Amino acid sequence: MSQNPAAPMGKPGDIINWPMLKISYETDPECIAKLLPPGVEPGKNPTVKIIIYNFPVLNEPEYGVVVNVAADVDGVEGEYTLGIGIDQEAAIAGSKERWGQPKFFAETKYYRIFDEVKASVTHQGYTFLEFSGKVKGPVEITEDLQDFEVNEWWVKYSRAVDMMPYKFDFPPHVVQVYSRYGTAYMEEVEGTLKLNESPWDPVAQLLPVKSEPKAFLWTPTFKARNISLNKPLDPKGFWPFADTIGSSMWPGENGAPSKKLFKK
Repeated sequence: MSQNPAAPMGKPGDIINWPMLKISYETDPECIAKLLPPGVEPGKNPTVKIIIYNFPVLNEPEYGVVVNVAADVDGVEGEYTLGIGIDQEAAIAGSKERWGQPKFFAETKYYRIFDEVKASVTHQGYTFLEFSGKVKGPVEITEDLQDFEVNEWWVKYSRAVDMMPYKFDFPPHVVQVYSRYGTAYMEEVEGTLKLNESPWDPVAQLLPVKSEPKAFLWTPTFKARNISLNKPLDPKGFWPFADTIGSSMWPGENGAPSKKLFKK
């Protein structure tokens, strides 16, 4: 059984019904593997998922971008979050300290005028992502879109204040973010994804596009969400990734883009 409901209605100007722009494409499996710490495995399909959004956080609009890659933990399928660039500084430090959510400050532009959709993300002066497209029309809400689950993986940790190598005050743990969604409305977007080289957000260099990107405007129904500590990761194995995951850059090492991960 399928549904194709009418577009969501709301008060004019209320961003609560602002759809997320979901973009996905396939990359090389080895590219994803290089960015995952030991204990997190590449998913069955080498998929990169980018979500551009405007959603109220702390009672004000938050423009942001999420960069995820398909990844599994102990056989559980999910998506590993490489970075979340947002324009609301108040939500950055607390999100990372409490959950390990890899947020950093970035400027996202995202809008729709009639059937034209445009988005771009700039960080440290580099516009590393641009999207331009046109809405083709509504997508049929099939059964798999009416009720589905997503596991996202973050990492929470705190390195030792005495700066000793491989030592943590709180050792690295996978954080499991379980969400259950429905789909209120969805539209297909035909457009062009342009990834530009950046030393801070090297999507273009490290996650090259190997398939035709797919894009949708998605209005979700939020059904459930739970954030919990999952398994610990090997501290020594994770150490090279401590500057890589989250904060204000990826990949990174000792406060600068990592030469190791840029090597072909």
